[in-house]
Amino acid sequence: MINSSFKEYYINQPKEIQDLLSQIYAAVKHVAPDATEKMSYGMPAFYLKGNLVHFAAYKNHIGFYPAPSGISNFINELKSFKTSKGAIQFKLDKELPIELIQKITVFRVNENLNKSK
Repeated sequence: MINSSFKEYYINQPKEIQDLLSQIYAAVKHVAPDATEKMSYGMPAFYLKGNLVHFAAYKNHIGFYPAPSGISNFINELKSFKTSKGAIQFKLDKELPIELIQKITVFRVNENLNKSK
């Protein structure tokens, strides 16, 4: 079943995962307060003149999806994480890189705002 809201998505996760998802939510909301929340592809997402970032819980990691540009522009800072074209994996047993998540989100905000000009 695809969840219809952030809250429902969180409730269906173990407590430890809820804490990690809440940290990501707060980090993104802090640097992108005007972004709207929505569920997209069955996961929490933020939207501001286009998709900003998505994130989701998995068995062994949290997936963070800042679009390919959000990966390629921070590739040096992401060397200690498993990445693919549009995804970053944050291991559940490691502290989340909140500052990096915020830097990537700010980059995506600026990218989205500038593409509409």
